[in-house]
Amino acid sequence: MKRFHVHVGVDNLDASIAFYSGLFGQEPSVVKPDYAKWMLEDPRVNFAISHKQTAAKGIEHLGLQVEDERELAEVYGRLEAAGRPVLEEGATNCCYARSEKSWIADPDGVVWEAFLTHGEATFYGAGPDMAAVASVNAAADACCAPSAATAKPACC
Repeated sequence: MKRFHVHVGVDNLDASIAFYSGLFGQEPSVVKPDYAKWMLEDPRVNFAISHKQTAAKGIEHLGLQVEDERELAEVYGRLEAAGRPVLEEGATNCCYARSEKSWIADPDGVVWEAFLTHGEATFYGAGPDMAAVASVNAAADACCAPSAATAKPACC
């Protein structure tokens, strides 16, 4: 069963943890010095926040988290069918987790990820440059636009 994912950049991690814990009626399942995550069942969502000096505040990206390889292949097929360049990040460490990921952006530059988590990691990781994912996808209709294959992830 798939789970909706939302990642929000915040200014004050402690204040945001307090706010979202009250909003969701539960404490986060993961808390790190720069990151927190709630794995909610109602609604079924993986909601994460992070505080990074270089990241924009607000919604950083949205995504679909899957539970097995079959669902990952299904969602990857949907990314391909969406008709936009896909950045296949592959195996990576991001958000204190080991995952298999691909990225896409909608025509207006909203960044989405599709991923399968394989376990925990001891460090945050960097992930791809969200602006690069958005710009590659936003330029998909332009003549001579760079392909997603030329976009390189910032980590791994």
